[in-house]
This record gives sequence, structure tokens and C-alpha cells, in this order.
Amino acid sequence: MTSSTDDPLVSTDWLAAHLDDPKVKIIDASYKMPGVLPLPSDDYLGAHIPGAVFFNVNTIADPNDPRPHMYPAAQQFARDVSALGISSGDTVVAYDSGAWVAAPRAWWMFLSFGHRNVKVLDGGLQKWLREGRPTHAGKVTPKPGKFQAKFDPGFVRSQQQLVADLETRAEQLVDARPRPRFEGTVAEPWPGRRSGHIPGSRNVPYAELFDAKTGAMRPLEELRRAFGSAGVDLAKPIVTTCGSGVSVLVVTLALYRLGVRDLALYDGSWAGWGLPDGPPVAAGPA
Repeated sequence: MTSSTDDPLVSTDWLAAHLDDPKVKIIDASYKMPGVLPLPSDDYLGAHIPGAVFFNVNTIADPNDPRPHMYPAAQQFARDVSALGISSGDTVVAYDSGAWVAAPRAWWMFLSFGHRNVKVLDGGLQKWLREGRPTHAGKVTPKPGKFQAKFDPGFVRSQQQLVADLETRAEQLVDARPRPRFEGTVAEPWPGRRSGHIPGSRNVPYAELFDAKTGAMRPLEELRRAFGSAGVDLAKPIVTTCGSGVSVLVVTLALYRLGVRDLALYDGSWAGWGLPDGPPVAAGPA
């Protein structure tokens, strides 16, 4: 279980007390499915936590990969993050404006590229606003930072590695999509993808891990029960997956809070696996 110093979450009280700290850099990492308006970048321009810059999950990504928002190379990540005014010695706090979804993705990316001093704002902008805290409008143009990135491949799994896992079962696979999508009873929102899930995977819908009313992540005891009831063994290696590798990091964050460290992300997620010529697909409950 995480200690207070190792907890990846910070409270709105903590962030409010550090708004003027030049070594604390705030990023709005909000994300929405394609076609959903207004765009997250427009939401950011309308209202954001003072000093926050916009971390675009879709552009801080590999421009040459046809799958959505795949991991960029370390050189690109360093360049893009530096342009946001972030340096290697800074504490990064990520939040999103909706129901979690993407701030944990930014958190995991920073960890993957060797930056350990990164946190997620518990409750995000939703909780911040409900508490009557200040916001600013418009774009923040920071002075460029100096960020160094070194990618650790242990944080991410490829499709080839997961295909091998179908035989070895060396790692558990936890799917964060809603149950109807996991069970294959509804069409996938990503065009051209089959319905169902990776054979042998478990289902822990990410939206069940936070309180929709308060915006805060659920207590540790409730998180532990959610994984236990899904048949997830917290003592064994876990790979997490979802529709396109964004919302799944809510599950990863919850596991991290429970003390699990043998974690990896399947970055391609269902946007890769679910293609018509992809690997085997299962349907129905886990």
C-alpha cells in the first residue's frame, strides 16, 4: 500500500497552497473521444487552474503511428514537455476537466520517461470548481523548460508481447472499458474494430474507481474490493488495457495506490488488438 510520500495523488488543498511555487508545474491533460465537442483544448481556454498549460494527449504522441496517441520517442517527449515550460527538476501535477480519464495517462507517461516527481490532482477541475477555487481563462505561454527524457520499456507492452502472454499467462491483463464493450454486447466506438476482449483478461471498468459526484478516487478499501471481485491477484504482474490506452491509466493509478508496482500499459489497447486482422478475440463475461 502507498505511503503518504509515495501516493500519486495530491489534494486540492495541497495544490492551492503551491500555486505560486515556481517548481510546481500544472498540466491540464483533459481528453475526449473523437468527435465530442467542445474540444478539450477549448475547455482549457475557457477555464483552467491558474498557471496550468495544456498537455495534448493526441499530439504528444508518435506522429507516424496510425493508432491513436501512441507513445512518442523520448526525444519528442522531452521537446514537447520542455515547450510546456517543464524542467526535469520540477514537480508536475496533472489534472483533467472531466471524469478523470487522461490525467493518469500523463502521469504514467512522465514516469515512463524517467520523471518520478509527478502527481495527479484528486478530483481534478471538477472538485476544484466545486470548492470555489479560482480559475483563469485563455492560453498560458510559459518560458521553455529543460526536460530530459529516457524511456523505460518496462512501463509499456506491445501487441507481440501480449500475444505471447496468451500462451504463458505470465502477466494478468486488466481491461478498463465498460462491461458492455468488454463483453462484446455493443459496437466499439473506434471505427472498424471488432467487439469483445483479449482472451483471459479481467474487467475493472475505470469509471467505478472514482466517485462521480465528488470527483475523488474511491478509498483504498473500495479499490481493493473492486480488483478482488474481478479476480485480479495484486501480488502478480499486471498489464492494463482499454480502448486506446488513455482511460486505462485510471486503473493503473488505482493499482499503484494499492502498492502494486509490477505494472505495464498495453499502449495499443483495443484500437490495435480489435482491428479486423488482429489476434484472437473473446466475448462474454470474464
